[in-house]
Amino acid sequence: MPDLLIELFSEEIPARMQSRAAQDLQKLVTNGLVEAGLTYASAAAFSTPRRLTLTVEGLLASSPTTREERKGPKADAPEKAIEGFLRGAGLSRDQIETRETPKGAVLFAVIEKPGCPAAEIIAEVLESTIRNFPWPKSMRWGSGALKWVRPLHSILCILTDEAGCDVVPLDVDGITSGATTQGHRFMAPAQISVTSFEDYSAKLKRANVVLDAAERADAIWHAATNTAFASGLEVVEDAGLLAEVAGLVEWPVVLMGRIGDDFLDLPPEVLQTSMKEHQKFFSVRNPKTGRIERFITVANRETADNGATILAGNEKVLSARLSDAKFFWENDLRVAKSDMSVWTQALENVTFHNELGSQADRINRIAALARELAPVVGADPDMAEEAARLAKADLSSEMVYEFPELQGLMGRYYIESAGRNAAVAAAAQEHYSPLGPSDDVPTAPVSVAVALADKLDTLTGFWAINEKPTGSKDPFALRRAALGVIRLVLESGTNLRLNSVLVTQLALMLGNSQVEVTREAYMKYIRQADDAGLDFVADDFWKAFLEVAPDMDQDIQEEAIAAAPHAANNLLSFFHDRLKVYLKDQGIRHDIIDACIAMEGNDDLTLLVKRAKALSETLATDDGQNLIQGFKRANNILTQAEEADGVEYSYGADPKFAETDEERALFTALDAAEAQITPAMAAQDFTPAMSAMATLRAPIDAFFEATQINTDNQTVRRNRLNLLSRIRTLCLSVADLTKIEG
Repeated sequence: MPDLLIELFSEEIPARMQSRAAQDLQKLVTNGLVEAGLTYASAAAFSTPRRLTLTVEGLLASSPTTREERKGPKADAPEKAIEGFLRGAGLSRDQIETRETPKGAVLFAVIEKPGCPAAEIIAEVLESTIRNFPWPKSMRWGSGALKWVRPLHSILCILTDEAGCDVVPLDVDGITSGATTQGHRFMAPAQISVTSFEDYSAKLKRANVVLDAAERADAIWHAATNTAFASGLEVVEDAGLLAEVAGLVEWPVVLMGRIGDDFLDLPPEVLQTSMKEHQKFFSVRNPKTGRIERFITVANRETADNGATILAGNEKVLSARLSDAKFFWENDLRVAKSDMSVWTQALENVTFHNELGSQADRINRIAALARELAPVVGADPDMAEEAARLAKADLSSEMVYEFPELQGLMGRYYIESAGRNAAVAAAAQEHYSPLGPSDDVPTAPVSVAVALADKLDTLTGFWAINEKPTGSKDPFALRRAALGVIRLVLESGTNLRLNSVLVTQLALMLGNSQVEVTREAYMKYIRQADDAGLDFVADDFWKAFLEVAPDMDQDIQEEAIAAAPHAANNLLSFFHDRLKVYLKDQGIRHDIIDACIAMEGNDDLTLLVKRAKALSETLATDDGQNLIQGFKRANNILTQAEEADGVEYSYGADPKFAETDEERALFTALDAAEAQITPAMAAQDFTPAMSAMATLRAPIDAFFEATQINTDNQTVRRNRLNLLSRIRTLCLSVADLTKIEG
C-alpha cells in the first residue's frame, strides 16, 4: 500500500489561520479519497508559516471494482419508462437483462465500475481541495483566477511504495506538481528533492525548518525559560502568544532583550500588554520584585552576531512603543489624582445602546442597583455606590483607549492613585468577572455588589428592548452575563430574591421613552392576559416604582409596571435554563432541577440549588428511588379517584378507620416525618427534610402490599384516599416529585 505526501508551499500564512488550515486540508483530502473508494490507515497534517503538509499512510493503490444491480420497470413497460431507466444506468438496451419474477418479466441492469488508480483520484481530489479551500480571507495574484491566502508557489504531491516514489501529475492554473520543496527562506532556500514523508521531514530539519508546530512551541518555551532562568528571572506564561509565535517562524531562535530603565516603573500589565500586542514579545519577570524587566523575542534565523543586531532593532522599536504607554500612564495619573469626574462626564457622550442610553446613563443605573444590593451581599451601600460610579471611569482614559483589554485593571490603578478605598479600587477590576465558566469569581462584598449590578443591568436592559439570545446567536453575551450572576450568587452564598430586583429594573427600563415600541409589545400581551383573566400587576411593585421614578409620566408608569412582571418571569426562566446547564456539569439531573424550580421561592438561586442538591443526594439512595415509585403510585391512584368521584380528597384521614397494622404504621410514620419536615422546611434546611421524607419508603411500600385502596366500604375507601392525599401533600412540600422521571 502506497503512502501519500502533499505539500502546498506559499508565501507566509497568517499564524492565526495555520492550525485550522492544516485541519481543513486533512479533512477535505481524506474525505474526498474515502468517497472515491480509497481507504487509508492513518493521516496527519502539519503547518509552518510557508507550507501546509499532509501525510497519508496505508493508502489503497486503486479504488476497488464495484458491481451494482438495479431493478427496472417491467419488460412491457412504456418505452419512455425504459429509456429513463437506461439513461440512469448508463447502459444500452442490449446490456440489460430480462428476468422472470412473480410479477412478470422485469428489466435488470448490472453496472460494473472498474477501479481507478490512486494517482488519478488524488489529482482530482487535491485540485478540488485547492480551488475550494475555505480560507477566511484569500487573494488572487498575477493574471490567474486561483485564490489562496497568499500566493501559492508550488505543489508537492508524491506516492511512495516499495518500488519507489512517483509524482502525482497535477496542474492548477500553471502550478504543476513535483517532488521538490524549499527549506528555510534565508538559511537554506535551495530546492530539496524528497521521496517520502520521513525523507521530507528529515531534509527540512537539515534545511532549518521545524515542520511540527507543537515541536516549535516546545522548543521556544524550553529555550525561553532556560534563558530567563540563567539570569534569575522567569517568563510570564501566555499559551496564546506561544501558539502565535510558533506560527511566525520555521526555525525559532530565542533572544532575550532589555527594557529601558525609564519604563520599568510602568504597571507590569501595561508592559506585558504593549509588548504582546505590538511586538509579540514574551514578558520576563523578576520573581523577587514582580517587575517586568526583560523581554523574550523569537527570531526566524540564526545570525553571525548571535542576534545582537536583531535585539538592538527590537529594543529601539520597543522603546518607542513604551514611550507612548508611559505618556498615556502619566497623563491618566494626573487626571485620576485631580478629578476623575472628568472621565465619567465624558461617558455622557458615549452611547451604550441607542435604546438604552449612554454609558453615563448605564453607570447611574448600576450605581443605584449596587446600593440596593449592598446590604444583601454584606457590603456598605455608600461604598458600593461609589465603586459603581468609578468602576467604568477608565473607559475614558488614554491607556484603555489604546489597550481596551486593560479596562478595569487600569481603573484599579487610577482609583488607588487617587487615594480611594482599596475595596472601591478592587471593584473596578473585579466587577467584570466572571467572564467565563473558568474565570475567578469576586469574593469582596463591594466587588460582588457592583458585579451583580453590572450584569443585572445588562440583562434587564436587553430584555426590555427584546434583544434576547436566539439559537446560537448571542451578540450581547447575555448567556455569559446570566451565568455570571448565578456564580456570583452561589459562590457568595447570597440569598437574593431575583424576581423583585428584575421587576423593578425592568419597569425602569420599560418606562424609558426610548423603548416605546417594546413597551407597547409587552402591553399588547398584558391586554391579552387581562382578557384571559390573568393578572401580572402587583400593588407593591407600583408603590416601589413610584419611589424610584417620581418624574415619569403616569400613563407610562402604569404601562411599564404592568409589563415588567411578565418580562421578569421570562428573564427568570432564562436564569433557570442557564442554571440547569451549570448544575448539569455538577452531576445534577435536569428533572431534579425542574422539581425544585416548580416550588415557591425559585427566584432565590442559593436556596434553589441547596434544595436541588439535597434532593439529588436523597434520590441517589435506594430509599429515595423507591420512595418516588411509592409517591407516584399514591398520586396516580388519588388523581384517578378524584377525577372519577368529582371531589378532592385533601383532608380527614383518621387512624381510627385503619383496618390493618400496615395502615396504622403509615399514619405513625407520616406523623413522625411531618414533625421533622415542617420545621426543617421552615428553616430552609433541606437535607434533613429530604432524609425524613425518604424514611416513608418502607411504610408506604408495606401499606400498598397489605391494603386495598378501593374497598367496598366507602368510609374506609375515603379514609385511605385521604391518607394518600396526605402522602402527596407532605412529599410535595419538599419538591414537586411529579417532575421526577423514571
